[in-house]
Amino acid sequence: MKVLRTPDDRFDGLPDFPFAAHYVTVPGGEGADLRIGYVDEGPRDAAPVLLMHGEPSWSYLYRKIIPRLSGEHRVLAPDLVGFGRSDKPADKEDYSYERHVAWMSAWLLALDLKDITLFCQDWGGLIGLRLVAAFPERFARVVVGNTGLPTGSGMSDGFKTWLDLSQSMPVFPAGMIVNMGTQRELSPEEIAAYDAPYPDETYKVAARIFPTFVPVMPEHASVAENKAAWTVLEAFDKPFLTAFSDKDPVTGGGEAVFQTRVPGAKGRKHVTIEGGGHFLQEDCPDQIADVINAFIKGER
Repeated sequence: MKVLRTPDDRFDGLPDFPFAAHYVTVPGGEGADLRIGYVDEGPRDAAPVLLMHGEPSWSYLYRKIIPRLSGEHRVLAPDLVGFGRSDKPADKEDYSYERHVAWMSAWLLALDLKDITLFCQDWGGLIGLRLVAAFPERFARVVVGNTGLPTGSGMSDGFKTWLDLSQSMPVFPAGMIVNMGTQRELSPEEIAAYDAPYPDETYKVAARIFPTFVPVMPEHASVAENKAAWTVLEAFDKPFLTAFSDKDPVTGGGEAVFQTRVPGAKGRKHVTIEGGGHFLQEDCPDQIADVINAFIKGER
């Protein structure tokens, strides 16, 4: 396995991102090790809040949410393998949905996180919810926003458009893609920050290939594994909240399946994040932080 590592100086001076880098090394497969980068802010003896990003973003997505949570909570925001400050296998054959679950499971166990509050969006949900299913005893509560856990039942028009686009564009402009998924216009400096992990196209293998791993059709890999995860979630009676935005063409309406199938979601004051696009963390960071804080306090 050939592994690329983004030079540290690519992350110098990013706007609103003063957080120190932390690293855990996990087995990557084929005898290789992979270094996973993550933000770790707030008191170490506090219960953790785990913020999981999707694609093609990285922990920079949570830069305005982390300070609003880290006064009371230990806040962790990992970069998925292939993204952010984490290592990036260079060949598309090195990646799969199941490998990503295994890599993040190893990271979670290495840090021995318990009593976790999870907030997950996009691929952060596809992977994060698999962590919940694998280690339900480690999670105290879950907030999902603009995500899903597909089991081969088809795709929305919005996702089909994104899938086709992601696989056909000759250059994959990560920062501009994030900008396309927000309601507000990102600044040139913010767009550049989303491009920072990728010195050139060879670093973008994960970002480009991720859409093909979403198990939206019956023949896709990971359909069986996601169905097994749903079996666990259908018995998960700990607090479970949906906080989808109102302006996401990709996951709109996706909150209903969680509200219906997860016992812990029953009777909750579920939230609609108003004015948020697909990357609702960029559009409504204060509202998201307030929802998480209120949920931890038992106010939802």
